[in-house]
Amino acid sequence: MTFRALDDPDFVETVKKSMETLPTGTVKQLGSVLSFMAGHIGSILSTGYWSPVTAQPLAVREAILRSWPNSWFFLWPVLARSFVLMAKVAWTRTDPLFLDLNNYKPVQPEAGPDFDFKFIQIKGSTEPEVLETDVVIIGSGCGGGVCAKVLAEAGYEVLVLDKGYYHAPQELPVSQQDVGGMWEGKGAGLTTVDGSVMITAGKCWGGGGAINWSASLKTQDYVRKEWAAEGLGFFTSPEFQDCLDRVCDVMNVRDKEIPHNYANHLLLEGAQKLGWGAKQVPQNTLAGHSCGSTCHFGCRSTSKQGPAVSWLPAAARTGKARFIEGFDVSKIIFEERDGKRKATGVAGQWTSRGEHGISHADKPKVQRLVHVKAKKVILSSGALNSPLVLLRSGLQNPNIGKNLHLHPFGAMCAVFEKDVRGWEGDVVTSLVSQFEDLDGHGHGVRIESSAMTPLLSMIYLPWQGGLQFKTDALKFRHMVAYMSIARDRDTGRVVPGPDDGEAAIAYTTSSFDCRSIVKGIVGAAKICYIQGALELHPVVPGVSRFQCTRPPAQRSMVDPDFVDWIAGLERADLKPSASIINSGHQMGTCRMSSDEKKGVVDESGKVFRTENLYIADTSVFPSASGDNPMITVMAIADHVARGIAASMI
Repeated sequence: MTFRALDDPDFVETVKKSMETLPTGTVKQLGSVLSFMAGHIGSILSTGYWSPVTAQPLAVREAILRSWPNSWFFLWPVLARSFVLMAKVAWTRTDPLFLDLNNYKPVQPEAGPDFDFKFIQIKGSTEPEVLETDVVIIGSGCGGGVCAKVLAEAGYEVLVLDKGYYHAPQELPVSQQDVGGMWEGKGAGLTTVDGSVMITAGKCWGGGGAINWSASLKTQDYVRKEWAAEGLGFFTSPEFQDCLDRVCDVMNVRDKEIPHNYANHLLLEGAQKLGWGAKQVPQNTLAGHSCGSTCHFGCRSTSKQGPAVSWLPAAARTGKARFIEGFDVSKIIFEERDGKRKATGVAGQWTSRGEHGISHADKPKVQRLVHVKAKKVILSSGALNSPLVLLRSGLQNPNIGKNLHLHPFGAMCAVFEKDVRGWEGDVVTSLVSQFEDLDGHGHGVRIESSAMTPLLSMIYLPWQGGLQFKTDALKFRHMVAYMSIARDRDTGRVVPGPDDGEAAIAYTTSSFDCRSIVKGIVGAAKICYIQGALELHPVVPGVSRFQCTRPPAQRSMVDPDFVDWIAGLERADLKPSASIINSGHQMGTCRMSSDEKKGVVDESGKVFRTENLYIADTSVFPSASGDNPMITVMAIADHVARGIAASMI
């Protein structure tokens, strides 16, 4: 408990590496702020002390950090959250005692069968390599994988490109230190421009389908009706239902005999006691799937039937599909013909694997420009990257990049007497739907269990001081965590970053959506209380933990001390500048619409004012799906691909 993390060289090095993942502009701004704070005037304004924070004793430094989230000046809450998050991540990744004392032993199933994609290898040259195909697909995730299978089985030559690399089952799950090879970002995920939302998105071969949590929910009826009311009648048609059913059949999605771990069983049972709507969540895993929470870092058993396990191998077996990993598309190539802009292929840079075949090695063996000529181009790079590809390609539709939805979520941790080992068992096998419509228009929250990896769990755990945090971290093996996931009503946008052109995500969770998230956190707290929790830790600024002193058998929703605490939680302000809000889903930035003035693609997925260019990923969602979006995007991709196949006859 008395050991200082700063005395650990690994901790210091991890903090330094996390700084390297930040955009150049952000690092410069942070340097300027820290330099200002080091002076006497800056110290007074930031801490109230004449001497800078670095000269203060530990107790004073902690008190300063605790005070910043409640500051009237927007900068101090942002800095407090950033410093605490950086320290949590570094400590969780480097402190071995934390894992040992919690008896953390992640499930390590036998590696499933590998698949040889026979990735195309390109020799080095100063001249661009030229390849030809019927259809080129940019992205190997849930949209691209489905398109590849459908079109290859229809008899067309398909070439799938992805900037990410394939991870064989025996290499999975990757460690917490190596998630940079699986996730977008430079090793620690992404954040919004204002730092208020932490974002996880896949960037490996298989995309988000390689790192998601297996939840396989079909598009809800009220969402389908909402989209159809905007002129997209396809979504309430039997054809779309066929697409949903077909993609579930390919992955053997099952909704019966689903085993629940402690957290999911507790959620269903607690909702039943309270008379709330809840249900089990279908899975795209084979029976006996046992990766647990580490499936978030890649499914070792290959039981999860994502793109790299089911769709892309099926495309390969036709003999019509080829694949390239490490291919970063710079632009789509057009030619003007008959007064129309027709896509004829793509251009980009291929980067081979590094030394000894390691996909994330610093020094690549070969880099080469590549041009791909194709009759049809399908963009399936996801809601963060697809709009950037369009913009780099010269398209000027003002809707590109707008309408970003994130399904932002807050969290609630609970401690139980039982050794629950929350990292074991499938992650999301149940949900509470009681609060999914809080405005009468389908906007609200669902409560779901969270993956209990050490990294994610400790990010959730509130910090009020070093000793408190370490003491609470020792309860990890007794913890569960629940997410309050919003179907966000309000939106943001994606634009190219000023430093490197990568996605700059302009999104701040709105007041309405923050209130919705708090409603779900309150619901999770009530379930955990009635189910016997010892402690409740809502991840909400200014709300302290609740110590549950009554025996579980004597508890009710009208216990005076609990009622008072819940009232305080309901009044709390989930300020984005000081809160920990996360996102695992990104949607809407190339919106599908019946009206060119309101969207980027039409009902067939074709990009307005172009020929031969289609989009098949979550960026085409007209609004947030409200569900884990895998099945919805796969069904849309199935529809888009079948339409393309029909047009090529």
